[in-house]
Amino acid sequence: MANLVQGTVCKILGKEEIKPHKVRYYLENRDAEFEQKMAEVLCVFREVQVLKKALCQGRAKPVTIVSCHEKPGTQAIATTAPDLPPEPGVHSGFARDHEYKRHGTLSLLAGIDLLTGKVHALVRDRHRSREFIELLRLLDAAYPRGTTIKLILDNHSAHISRENRAWLATRPNGRFELTFTPKHGWWLNLIEGFFSNFARSVLRHIRVASKYELKERIMAGTDDINRHPVIQTWSYKLAEAALYDSNQEKR
Repeated sequence: MANLVQGTVCKILGKEEIKPHKVRYYLENRDAEFEQKMAEVLCVFREVQVLKKALCQGRAKPVTIVSCHEKPGTQAIATTAPDLPPEPGVHSGFARDHEYKRHGTLSLLAGIDLLTGKVHALVRDRHRSREFIELLRLLDAAYPRGTTIKLILDNHSAHISRENRAWLATRPNGRFELTFTPKHGWWLNLIEGFFSNFARSVLRHIRVASKYELKERIMAGTDDINRHPVIQTWSYKLAEAALYDSNQEKR
């Protein structure tokens, strides 16, 4: 046993049902109202289906639903040497020097309209309450008066701050309605899928000379998406949401 190397021990343990040499992470449910809050979010997704059907039938209602979130920490990274193009017999893809230069980070604040697929976006250095209020102002200006803007959000401090509540109080009654995902229920927010696709398509391997260039590239990416918007849909557990909704109406 004293002469066994780590690799041999791992191979022996790997053949057994119990593998104490491995660690598998899990996320404990710390929200006692998780199911109820999830049902409320799913009811909003169910409303999206109803509104889409009404829109197709020419019976558009003065309601829109926007999934909002922030993508912080997008790095503005510059190359320190030119990228080398592919060369037969040398390297099949682009060659890039391992060294790079950091120019800081930016935050993308965005809301995606679940009825049209349009992305409303801002790029800022940070994502505090004041930046989130900027996004709310952008949404407020994008929709006609009398339209109810229903937002799906997580419980980030910027979304529930005193500054945010004070600004919302200045808007007409019923202009904004907020629905929050449960704690650790970020996956219930449809915009997460948009951020994932955006990171793989627009931001992957990106190199820029400055933060300003990164901002311009991000905004150009959202403009391109808005030229051919993709409507995000949700179907998981919508039947349970319908049951929850009917029970609420009976009460």
